[in-house]
Amino acid sequence: MATEAKRAWNWLLWAGFGLSVVAFLSYFAVFANFPSTRNLPWANLILFAIAAGLLVAGMRRAFGQAQFYRGKVFGSILSVLSALIFGVFVLAIFVYPRHLPVSAAAPKVGAKAPDFNLTDSDNRPVSLSNLLTEPVGGAAPKGVMLVFYRGYW
Repeated sequence: MATEAKRAWNWLLWAGFGLSVVAFLSYFAVFANFPSTRNLPWANLILFAIAAGLLVAGMRRAFGQAQFYRGKVFGSILSVLSALIFGVFVLAIFVYPRHLPVSAAAPKVGAKAPDFNLTDSDNRPVSLSNLLTEPVGGAAPKGVMLVFYRGYW
Protein backbone atom coordinates (compact mmCIF):
# COMPACT_ATOMS: atom_id res chain seq x y z
CA MET A 1 0.00 0.00 0.00
CA ALA A 2 2.89 2.37 0.72
CA THR A 3 4.41 1.83 -2.73
CA GLU A 4 1.01 2.51 -4.36
CA ALA A 5 0.71 5.85 -2.54
CA LYS A 6 4.29 6.68 -3.43
CA ARG A 7 3.67 5.99 -7.12
CA ALA A 8 0.37 7.90 -7.12
CA TRP A 9 2.05 11.14 -5.99
CA ASN A 10 3.40 12.71 -9.18
CA TRP A 11 5.38 15.71 -7.99
CA LEU A 12 6.41 16.65 -11.54
CA LEU A 13 2.82 17.54 -12.45
CA TRP A 14 2.28 19.63 -9.35
CA ALA A 15 5.65 21.36 -9.72
CA GLY A 16 4.89 22.19 -13.36
CA PHE A 17 1.48 23.59 -12.49
CA GLY A 18 2.85 25.57 -9.54
CA LEU A 19 5.66 26.98 -11.65
CA SER A 20 3.21 28.11 -14.33
CA VAL A 21 1.20 29.97 -11.67
CA VAL A 22 4.41 31.53 -10.34
CA ALA A 23 5.47 32.50 -13.88
CA PHE A 24 2.13 34.25 -14.43
CA LEU A 25 1.99 36.11 -11.12
CA SER A 26 5.68 37.02 -10.95
CA TYR A 27 5.43 39.14 -14.09
CA PHE A 28 2.92 41.51 -12.52
CA ALA A 29 4.46 41.41 -9.04
CA VAL A 30 8.15 41.61 -9.93
CA PHE A 31 9.20 41.62 -13.58
CA ALA A 32 6.90 44.41 -14.82
CA ASN A 33 8.92 46.84 -12.68
CA PHE A 34 12.09 46.46 -14.79
CA PRO A 35 12.33 47.57 -18.45
CA SER A 36 14.51 44.60 -19.44
CA THR A 37 11.79 42.13 -18.43
CA ARG A 38 8.71 44.33 -18.90
CA ASN A 39 8.99 44.94 -22.64
CA LEU A 40 9.91 41.35 -23.45
CA PRO A 41 9.10 39.02 -20.53
CA TRP A 42 11.93 36.59 -21.27
CA ALA A 43 12.26 35.48 -17.64
CA ASN A 44 8.59 34.52 -17.49
CA LEU A 45 8.78 32.72 -20.82
CA ILE A 46 11.72 30.69 -19.48
CA LEU A 47 9.69 29.85 -16.37
CA PHE A 48 6.76 28.78 -18.56
CA ALA A 49 9.10 26.60 -20.66
CA ILE A 50 10.46 24.88 -17.54
CA ALA A 51 6.90 24.39 -16.29
CA ALA A 52 5.94 22.84 -19.64
CA GLY A 53 8.91 20.49 -19.42
CA LEU A 54 7.88 19.41 -15.93
CA LEU A 55 4.30 18.87 -17.06
CA VAL A 56 5.40 16.78 -20.05
CA ALA A 57 7.64 14.66 -17.82
CA GLY A 58 4.80 14.31 -15.31
CA MET A 59 2.34 13.27 -18.00
CA ARG A 60 4.78 10.68 -19.35
CA ARG A 61 5.14 9.34 -15.85
CA ALA A 62 1.36 9.32 -15.29
CA PHE A 63 0.65 7.50 -18.53
CA GLY A 64 3.51 5.09 -17.90
CA GLN A 65 1.72 3.82 -14.80
CA ALA A 66 -1.22 2.06 -16.43
CA GLN A 67 -2.95 1.07 -13.19
CA PHE A 68 -3.22 4.60 -11.76
CA TYR A 69 -6.08 6.44 -13.47
CA ARG A 70 -6.17 9.21 -10.88
CA GLY A 71 -2.74 10.47 -12.01
CA LYS A 72 -3.90 10.62 -15.63
CA VAL A 73 -6.98 12.64 -14.72
CA PHE A 74 -5.14 15.07 -12.44
CA GLY A 75 -2.30 15.32 -14.93
CA SER A 76 -4.67 16.18 -17.74
CA ILE A 77 -6.50 18.75 -15.62
CA LEU A 78 -3.29 20.40 -14.40
CA SER A 79 -1.86 20.47 -17.92
CA VAL A 80 -4.98 22.10 -19.35
CA LEU A 81 -5.05 24.65 -16.52
CA SER A 82 -1.38 25.45 -17.10
CA ALA A 83 -2.01 25.89 -20.83
CA LEU A 84 -4.90 28.24 -20.03
CA ILE A 85 -2.69 30.26 -17.68
CA PHE A 86 -0.06 30.55 -20.41
CA GLY A 87 -2.72 31.56 -22.93
CA VAL A 88 -4.05 34.30 -20.67
CA PHE A 89 -0.46 35.50 -20.12
CA VAL A 90 0.19 35.70 -23.87
CA LEU A 91 -3.09 37.53 -24.45
CA ALA A 92 -2.45 39.99 -21.60
CA ILE A 93 1.16 40.77 -22.52
CA PHE A 94 1.45 40.40 -26.29
CA VAL A 95 -2.01 40.59 -27.88
CA TYR A 96 -4.20 42.92 -25.80
CA PRO A 97 -1.76 45.90 -25.66
CA ARG A 98 -1.69 45.93 -29.48
CA HIS A 99 -5.42 46.66 -29.59
CA LEU A 100 -5.43 49.98 -27.77
CA PRO A 101 -7.97 52.54 -28.96
CA VAL A 102 -6.82 54.84 -31.73
CA SER A 103 -6.60 58.53 -30.91
CA ALA A 104 -8.40 60.77 -33.39
CA ALA A 105 -5.94 63.62 -32.71
CA ALA A 106 -2.81 61.54 -33.30
CA PRO A 107 -0.82 62.41 -36.44
CA LYS A 108 -1.00 59.86 -39.24
CA VAL A 109 2.03 57.89 -40.38
CA GLY A 110 4.20 60.10 -42.58
CA ALA A 111 2.49 63.33 -41.47
CA LYS A 112 4.47 66.23 -40.04
CA ALA A 113 4.63 66.10 -36.24
CA PRO A 114 3.09 69.07 -34.39
CA ASP A 115 5.52 71.48 -32.78
CA PHE A 116 6.22 70.94 -29.09
CA ASN A 117 8.46 72.31 -26.33
CA LEU A 118 10.22 70.09 -23.79
CA THR A 119 13.25 70.30 -21.56
CA ASP A 120 16.31 68.23 -22.27
CA SER A 121 18.53 66.43 -19.76
CA ASP A 122 20.31 69.74 -18.95
CA ASN A 123 16.97 71.51 -18.25
CA ARG A 124 17.25 73.62 -21.41
CA PRO A 125 14.07 74.17 -23.46
CA VAL A 126 13.98 72.35 -26.77
CA SER A 127 11.35 72.72 -29.47
CA LEU A 128 10.83 70.66 -32.58
CA SER A 129 10.91 73.73 -34.82
CA ASN A 130 14.32 74.76 -33.41
CA LEU A 131 15.70 71.28 -34.01
CA LEU A 132 14.58 71.43 -37.63
CA THR A 133 16.04 74.91 -38.31
CA GLU A 134 19.25 75.16 -36.22
CA PRO A 135 22.42 74.17 -38.06
CA VAL A 136 24.18 71.11 -36.69
CA GLY A 137 27.86 70.83 -37.51
CA GLY A 138 27.61 73.60 -40.11
CA ALA A 139 24.73 72.07 -42.11
CA ALA A 140 20.99 72.37 -41.72
CA PRO A 141 19.41 69.17 -40.39
CA LYS A 142 17.44 67.04 -42.83
CA GLY A 143 15.08 65.71 -40.21
CA VAL A 144 14.52 64.74 -36.61
CA MET A 145 13.84 61.28 -35.32
CA LEU A 146 11.20 61.10 -32.61
CA VAL A 147 11.24 57.96 -30.49
CA PHE A 148 8.29 57.05 -28.30
CA TYR A 149 8.48 54.12 -25.95
CA ARG A 150 6.06 52.48 -23.61
CA GLY A 151 6.70 53.49 -20.06
CA TYR A 152 5.08 53.67 -16.65
CA TRP A 153 5.06 57.19 -15.26
